[in-house]
Amino acid sequence: MADERDLSALVSQVLVAFTVEFDNEFERRMGEAGYPGARLSRVVWADLMRFLADGPISVRELAPGPQTKLQLGCLERWGFVTLDERGRDGWGSGCGIRSDWLVRLTTKGLQAVSTWQPLTDLIERRWERRFGKEEIDDLRARLRDVGGGLDLTLPALLSQILLAYRVEFDRESDVPLPPCANTIRVLSEKPTPLSAIARLTGGSPETTDIGWQLKPYVIVAPAEGKTRGKTVRLSALGVRVQTEYYRLTAVIDTRWQADDLRAALLELFTLEGTSGPLLSEGLIPPPGTTRAGEQAPALGRLDTGAAAVKRMRDLVSQTQAFVAHPSGALPHYPLWDMNRGFGA
Repeated sequence: MADERDLSALVSQVLVAFTVEFDNEFERRMGEAGYPGARLSRVVWADLMRFLADGPISVRELAPGPQTKLQLGCLERWGFVTLDERGRDGWGSGCGIRSDWLVRLTTKGLQAVSTWQPLTDLIERRWERRFGKEEIDDLRARLRDVGGGLDLTLPALLSQILLAYRVEFDRESDVPLPPCANTIRVLSEKPTPLSAIARLTGGSPETTDIGWQLKPYVIVAPAEGKTRGKTVRLSALGVRVQTEYYRLTAVIDTRWQADDLRAALLELFTLEGTSGPLLSEGLIPPPGTTRAGEQAPALGRLDTGAAAVKRMRDLVSQTQAFVAHPSGALPHYPLWDMNRGFGA
């Protein structure tokens, strides 16, 4: 059978695989440096922390938007950065942060930055050894062909292509690409347990939850014959949105004429090692990480609470699914949760 994943799904899954491997290595090295449980994602490094490597910088220079201030509030609460206070009400959150305040790295933040800096090159070299340098060089070349020829790192090229695809999709769709590619994609007119959505999408309960954006497209009801639990199914409008999602991604794939890129991405899923898909090898978590079952307090906490234990178990289960069947389990669009990094 022909692979039915659209180009954005293939790019997303490869980007997530790279990021999970990157994040695991960051957490492992931070633990060895005396900071266990440091589950910050590469996304935080790429979007924010890398700009602090050369010294303090103002919030304005970091792009002063609500998302940036939310991230800064979390990083402040977790001990990675400090902000000018000046009587601020709302420490540890995005509340009250002014654009002219300077952001400074703490000792923990300096350790995080020095840990992050070599990791992109390290993981890219691992991929060259795992899949073959010629194959990864070809993938970079295909990504540059589609993305305008910019000489960027592999994850940056993947992110650039995915963003361009999303902009084109969102311009022509009433519903953005992320909810279409994740929750709406895995539902049908038949009831699905609400608790199963995270597993079916490869995401987390937070990023795939039935929030206000999805409510017009689904029907939530109590699970039949049970005293607890709920089910969710697509409404008539949701069915139309799902149909349009598949139609529009097919149109964009044809419009882009990126068959060579598609073939290069698919090859990463087909190459086999001695114990299974080569892509799975990088998804196996190293000892000392949460995905490997290591228990540590949540960021900003001194004790290990019930929520942290559940999160660890969720991540272990998610990781096992990724490793066993990456083409089926990895998400079709990456959604990053600041409190959890990527995933559950």
